[in-house]
Amino acid sequence: MRKMITMFLLSLCIIGLTACGKKQSREEGTVYQIFEVNKDETKVSSYDFVTEEEQKEKLVSLLLEQLSAASDNTESRAAISEPLKLRNYTITDENVVLDFESSYSQLSVTGEVLTRAAIVRTLTQIQGIHYVSFTVEDIPLSNRSGMPVGMMTAEQFLDNSGNEINTEEKVTLCLYFANETGDKLVPVNREVIYNSNISLDKLVMEQLILGVLAEEVEEYHVGAVINPDTKLVSVMVSDGVCYVNLDNTFLTQIANVNPDVTIFAIVNSLVELPNVNKVQFSINGETDFSLKETMSLTETYERNLEIVEEK
Repeated sequence: MRKMITMFLLSLCIIGLTACGKKQSREEGTVYQIFEVNKDETKVSSYDFVTEEEQKEKLVSLLLEQLSAASDNTESRAAISEPLKLRNYTITDENVVLDFESSYSQLSVTGEVLTRAAIVRTLTQIQGIHYVSFTVEDIPLSNRSGMPVGMMTAEQFLDNSGNEINTEEKVTLCLYFANETGDKLVPVNREVIYNSNISLDKLVMEQLILGVLAEEVEEYHVGAVINPDTKLVSVMVSDGVCYVNLDNTFLTQIANVNPDVTIFAIVNSLVELPNVNKVQFSINGETDFSLKETMSLTETYERNLEIVEEK
């Protein structure tokens, strides 16, 4: 009987969540979510916008106005706000192309990704709009590696806002830690039970900051690679790049661990995830730092297996 009641309540929750999806109908019109970026640049949030407009071109104009409007939430900013300035836009079939002024380059690393997420997730709610492309002064937007970003979909941007039903799951992570001399990496398989609302990239970072477990020291002879007082400001994945934003404490590293070991411990651990190919670091949203003056955070790093200790 208790099981039947639980299943019934779960069904009600699912129905409720479905009713609160990205686009719903009300008597007075259709509800669209307008996404904003919080001022700490760690996440996006949204508010409801209701309109009776159904014509695609007019809807794009309306939602762009909302994306540019000053936020009523003192903790957030509009997705299209200073220094971002929209020059014009065009609609081609299922794609909206937004052209920005050169001030686009002034956005911080994490702020730029969150801004794209907010704009793309807002506009692709419109029926018939499946893609959004960015250009800067008519030049297609490129990522930090110089590769064109291209047409973006809402699915490229993970939603960890906590609106989904909380469940616990078990996963085996491949984490990399320092060997006993701190000059090589050793892979460690760790089983973790976690809340499904947490993205795997965030889970990996939290486990690396947590450090090594007693049984892992005994079995693998490994040591921590990140200062345990480091705070994870934000982490997100877009276009195969994982953007890791840490606080200043990260720059104060463990004494006997080489800086390249620290960097590639994070990179190699994250690249084990199927949706991550590269890692971009930042300190409180800025990349103009180096770890122990040798590992520049302006670089985008790929997997390095040469630094892994041979068994």
